[in-house]
Amino acid sequence: MKTQQWPESDIVDQTGRTAVVTGSNTGLGFAIAKALAARGASVVLAVRDTEKGDLAAARIAGTVPEARLAVLRLDLSDLGSVRAAAERLRSAHERIDILVNNAGVMYPPYSRTQDGFELQFGTNHLGHFALTGLLLDRLLASERSRVVTMSSMGHRFRARINFEDLQSERRYSRVAAYGQSKLANIMFTYELQRRLAGTGTVAVAAHPGVSDTELPRHTPAPIRALGRVMPALRLMQPAEMGALPALRAATDPDVSGGEYFGPRGVGGIRGYPVRARSSAASLDVEGQRRLWECSERLTGVRYPV
Repeated sequence: MKTQQWPESDIVDQTGRTAVVTGSNTGLGFAIAKALAARGASVVLAVRDTEKGDLAAARIAGTVPEARLAVLRLDLSDLGSVRAAAERLRSAHERIDILVNNAGVMYPPYSRTQDGFELQFGTNHLGHFALTGLLLDRLLASERSRVVTMSSMGHRFRARINFEDLQSERRYSRVAAYGQSKLANIMFTYELQRRLAGTGTVAVAAHPGVSDTELPRHTPAPIRALGRVMPALRLMQPAEMGALPALRAATDPDVSGGEYFGPRGVGGIRGYPVRARSSAASLDVEGQRRLWECSERLTGVRYPV
């Protein structure tokens, strides 16, 4: 039986479409931005460090000479930066066709964002919640736009939305806080899709399996050491493969809103992208709505849907 595959070559022509990819100077975001540019999209690299963003754009242009690229400063841990970036995007674009909420942090020591949120929850979820809401009218202006939010297999690990201590002020576990933020990414996607019903915009989530990126830089030394041997054990895939679930979510004409994509292999660790199942906790409709209300209150961003 032929193995189901969805390689990068399956991305349909994106000419005339505008894509914004957060965290696109390296890793998964870079691979996503490069692939979209190679298929004709105009791509905005939304990054915290614009010097690194410029270097990333130059690397893409070196292999995709016809690439149409722009670099935008975006620090998701600072709602002021999020609002400024959204305003620049709104000024430059009447419509946005693809928003890939990819950037994130994983397992840092306890710290807070500029606005006082626990860093992982504030960056991975609240920053993207605010950015999406501030750009939603530009997405709605496109007849077939996509909001793709990158989650993780980590949304299953010690993960729950701790509404009594969202900012981990009473107790901080870097693993639990990361899991909460990645669970929030999926629950946000499902609630957003419900609110987008009847529009031409859909919300989709994805996860990259276990991919070779800089994201685990804050993990303890023994885990980082294990990470160095995982490729040889075939337990890790390159970023280009890890990017495929998000690319399929962003471009496959057969994608429906509220779906979740990840690698097809055993345990979702590696492989070509297929529709996946998220955790039971992510399907809690009342929890999704409560998280949405908390996110609106904390960010001050209300959606036009």
